[in-house]
Amino acid sequence: MSKNYWLMKSEPDVWSIDQQIKAGKKGAAWDGVRNYQAANNLKNMKKGDLCFFYHSNIGKEIVGIVEVIEEAYIDKTDKNRKFVAVTVKFKEKLKKPVTLDEIKKNKDLSHLSLIKQSRLSVMKIDSKSWKILNKMSNI
Repeated sequence: MSKNYWLMKSEPDVWSIDQQIKAGKKGAAWDGVRNYQAANNLKNMKKGDLCFFYHSNIGKEIVGIVEVIEEAYIDKTDKNRKFVAVTVKFKEKLKKPVTLDEIKKNKDLSHLSLIKQSRLSVMKIDSKSWKILNKMSNI
């Protein structure tokens, strides 16, 4: 069974990589997503999938990797019970964060939703781009 790769954005003043680390092995709900396309991406995540953790607004960079440990369930922060959350746990912090500017300069990454749909908070990453971004972070 092949893994899927994703990128999840969070404003670091709302939920940061350091808060994710403190959540420990039990992980934390990735909730509050109210965009239908992003919510559909959450629904498609499988246990064991890996996700880049991206600090949006402040920093604008990939700072770490989290793993999906619980698949989609009703988001407790959604009163209407239409949207879902997943639970993710911290895997690793990148040795060197990969900035949005660096990503935009790499022509092999120009197709990414991070560039084409900059407001999308949860997006799929193809395996080739996953490898390129990992290499850029010196993992």
